[in-house]
Amino acid sequence: MPGPRYTSLLLLAPAIALFALLTLYPLGRGLLLSFFVTDYGLEGALFVGSENYRELLGDRFFRRATWNTVVFTLLATVSEVGLGLMLALMMNRSFPGRRFVIPALVAPFVLSTMVVTAIWSAWFHYDFGFLNNLLRAAALPPVEWLSDPDLAMLSLVLVDLWQTAPFAFLILLAGLQAVPPEVYEAARIDGASPRQILLTITLPLLTPHILLAALLRCIDSFKIFDKVYALTGGGPGNATETLSMYVYRLGFRFFDVGLASAAAVIMVVIAGLLAAIYVLKIIGGQSHVG
Repeated sequence: MPGPRYTSLLLLAPAIALFALLTLYPLGRGLLLSFFVTDYGLEGALFVGSENYRELLGDRFFRRATWNTVVFTLLATVSEVGLGLMLALMMNRSFPGRRFVIPALVAPFVLSTMVVTAIWSAWFHYDFGFLNNLLRAAALPPVEWLSDPDLAMLSLVLVDLWQTAPFAFLILLAGLQAVPPEVYEAARIDGASPRQILLTITLPLLTPHILLAALLRCIDSFKIFDKVYALTGGGPGNATETLSMYVYRLGFRFFDVGLASAAAVIMVVIAGLLAAIYVLKIIGGQSHVG
């Protein structure tokens, strides 16, 4: 009769098989294809070694896509964590209607991205959009939200902020509610002002949750594709083309799978480094608790 160790492995076998089939094999296949000039298979492929990577580093469109991705990631992460923190501080108290306000704030996060982009595409419309109608009502000129190269990226950040800031809000609200009320009571007895309580108690105790929310949003924002594809397609020009959109364009429009695989490998490495930071933070947090 098999022992507990073999029983555990047997129970894990289906999950391991799925992980190997759906994760390890595509990663390995992509890494292999990145060393070839090919379309969708290795038959007739030409081995070029690291030439695809050298070509990518010399491609101004790849550098622009990388820059766009970094800009979007930083703007989205900072704005979403900042807004989430502000909302969490506001909601971390009792007031009439609180149980209705919090679900309303979280509602955009539970919508699918296609629904969100459809809503914002209508709001961004130059002639009939909600945002430009507000500008006209304030006697201001309408704006080409998605067609202006200087505004298109900020418009994408605004859409992402609306949809995913509630995620950071939930993490930070949970962190605030985990702080013992006795800590605040002791500070008030000692004569601390609300500002001093915020700066010396709330924010330091909330720092692990802020870092967690920032890391998760950073990882997710780095691989942004759906909003870019649905709203701008990477345009105007390549003003909003991110690395994910760049890989899609190479692989599914120009059928340069070798070069697309090399770009995808670089993306995986960067995302893996961000994920490693997240894992190390979790391990460090558990060690600290222990």
